[in-house]
Amino acid sequence: DHPKRDAIMPSPLSSLTLDPDEYVSLLTKLISESRHVQNNPRQGLVPREELVVRHVTDLLRPHASENGGPLLVEELTYVEGRPNLKITYPGSEGGENGCKCTGLIGSHLDVVPANPESWDRDPFELSVEGDRLYGRGTTDCLGHVAAVALLMKALAVAGPSLKRSVVALFIAAEEGGETGVGVDMCVSSGKIDELRSGTCYWIDSADSQPCVGTAGALQWHLKATGRLFHSGLPHRGINSIELASEALSVLQRRFYEDFPPHEKEGPYNFATPSTMKPTQIECARGGLNQIPPWTTVSGDVRLTPFYDPVDVMERVEGYVNDINANLGCLGTRGPCSKYTLEGDDVDVREGKLEITWNDDRESVRQMEGIACDLDSPGLAALVTATEEVKGSAKPYAITGSLPLVRSMQRVGFDVQITGFGLSKTYHADNEYVLLSDMRDAFRILMRVIEINDER
Repeated sequence: DHPKRDAIMPSPLSSLTLDPDEYVSLLTKLISESRHVQNNPRQGLVPREELVVRHVTDLLRPHASENGGPLLVEELTYVEGRPNLKITYPGSEGGENGCKCTGLIGSHLDVVPANPESWDRDPFELSVEGDRLYGRGTTDCLGHVAAVALLMKALAVAGPSLKRSVVALFIAAEEGGETGVGVDMCVSSGKIDELRSGTCYWIDSADSQPCVGTAGALQWHLKATGRLFHSGLPHRGINSIELASEALSVLQRRFYEDFPPHEKEGPYNFATPSTMKPTQIECARGGLNQIPPWTTVSGDVRLTPFYDPVDVMERVEGYVNDINANLGCLGTRGPCSKYTLEGDDVDVREGKLEITWNDDRESVRQMEGIACDLDSPGLAALVTATEEVKGSAKPYAITGSLPLVRSMQRVGFDVQITGFGLSKTYHADNEYVLLSDMRDAFRILMRVIEINDER
């Protein structure tokens, strides 16, 4: 039986704590599905988030409104088998007509792929080793899903009288960058409009501290085309590796001239400024005595939120056009290195550079960085709660990226970011989370709800 809400005196939410056995039990179920919710479209891995949702709805079903409980549980499905899950604990003022809500959103139901051969334990089963809970998704982000689900259950069981509704949203399609599946659809369909009137806490960062800024991410591919020839006659070939290397040096130099450390990064404690760097390289496969005809260098730009990603794309493309128009000015490697050739028997007379992006001008904004509102009462509540539970609060910003948070901010959501996994194990082999951190997370979030409700 559920308590009658109007008969309960307001009680400190901070007195509610996470049951560690119940947490491990639920997380065991979620991690058992992690093999089936790996998300990497280029590897052909499409997650079935419905498998994780099933365990959460099983947990909350006895406390749902259709069974006499207070929770409103709604699956928001835009692609078959890939639901988002919205759970609402209604406050006395509701969430409509400007009444404020507290949102706990962003914890996602998919995971990055794991290679069992490089793990010391099975990544798709929860391993409990003291305070450490190992498994793919423990830190990112099924560990957060379990904690928030149990928080919503605790609210349902305790039945505190709150003015503000508490809305949890578990999202699909975070790791693969897909559109039309996850939080973008929840926003565009108006399914979380009530959260515009309060603070949305995006729970998918790390290290148990407020994260007040993230960076945008732009992935690029620079292809250099040269001329295949015998390496014993290098003056008759165009070395695509050398062309790519010299061109990249120019691109990086000009990028850092145009997008230097920004004065606004200081107040946010950004760990690094904007960067452009290579992360992979490949070339035509041939003998070691052949000059390769093409080379592709790939990498990314991490852009602090004080610069425009579309401006970056246009300027970098301009750098490439300038080099193509002035190949003779590009640096070379030794007396036989060249990027233009002469002669009647030459089929390729000059090298060529092309740059492409993984995203177009519109979709790149889905991964745009955010500078959270430093004056937000919602941030103040998070800082206070973190100080009370952890002993100190040290808001930070990082050039990691989160999807759609900037887009949500633009349309009126007060997005604040936190998370309780470990940054050193994000996407890593032998990923783990600390049970003690998740117990603290539960207390911090309960206290945040309480502080917001008192305002």
